[in-house]
Amino acid sequence: MTAAAWDAAGEWYHAWFTGAVLACVTQRGEADAAALLFRVFRRQQAETFLPGLRKLGLEGLPPAIAAARYHYLSNFIGGVGVEYVEDGPRKAWIRYPPPRWIWSGTAICGIPRAVNEAMLRGWHANNGVMLGCPRLAFVCTGQTVAGDPGLEGYFIEEARDLDESERLRFSAAESMPRFDAAAAPRLPAADWPAERVARAKRNYAMTYCRTLLQEAFALLGAAEARAVLGHAARLVGMQHVRATAAALGAAGFVAFVVALARAEGDDAEVVAQPDGSVIVTRWGCALLDGIADAEPAMTDAWECLLAGALAAWDRFARLERVAPYGWRVTPG
Repeated sequence: MTAAAWDAAGEWYHAWFTGAVLACVTQRGEADAAALLFRVFRRQQAETFLPGLRKLGLEGLPPAIAAARYHYLSNFIGGVGVEYVEDGPRKAWIRYPPPRWIWSGTAICGIPRAVNEAMLRGWHANNGVMLGCPRLAFVCTGQTVAGDPGLEGYFIEEARDLDESERLRFSAAESMPRFDAAAAPRLPAADWPAERVARAKRNYAMTYCRTLLQEAFALLGAAEARAVLGHAARLVGMQHVRATAAALGAAGFVAFVVALARAEGDDAEVVAQPDGSVIVTRWGCALLDGIADAEPAMTDAWECLLAGALAAWDRFARLERVAPYGWRVTPG
């Protein structure tokens, strides 16, 4: 499998993640969307932050430096634009310049400030707790959604323990110094060859979608989460199928389903039927297989990506599920 195919799968799920958040904003309102983003980033942190520190060789560093380097390197691996400036052992800056990965393209115009801040409250404000350093805070000095030239801020280790309300602060009067890429941290090349980085970039987007599914179902309930995420999935499938298929080198819809499955780390087969239809079967679903207690409605929401893709490819064709990850595709 090529890096281009992994990139295509990552962008497919990246689009669903952003679309699902926007759908939550429009269908459920700012408060629910902010609550969802908080839960997604807090869960993502709990599952990946400390293991990630070990993988990136950041254990033992001062808390502010470890936290900032983690965000710099992990986002770099995920294909996210990010900058880093160290300001002594107790203070380090990070900055996500435009274009923002998480709110790609014009989607950023639909993200309320409170929803963006929920991301910081969910993760950045809790790094000190995870590191066992109650003196660590994150000071946000700019937000792209508010018109600033990037989301930026710094981790700082204060002289005293901080209350929860003090772990995230806002200071619009400050600005991150100019970034020098040559002075920034680097991945240990021996541990992070190009192939591993390419797979990790795909997994970055898929992991966020997996977390989003779980937290949306926990917050909204199965029926509402399936409706909101499924609607977004259908729209994303319609909008992105042609570009994703081209990136995968797939000339037809069935070939697209097979190529996408393989790019995600699964396999698939195609069996032609006497009536002219085709049954395409995936041997697993990497996104959903990672959820130990996946609900059937989660599969329904995810399947809407394929339903939307087929609707754009041939609006007269039909998609019928015949197995957990198998579908009959009947031409129009």
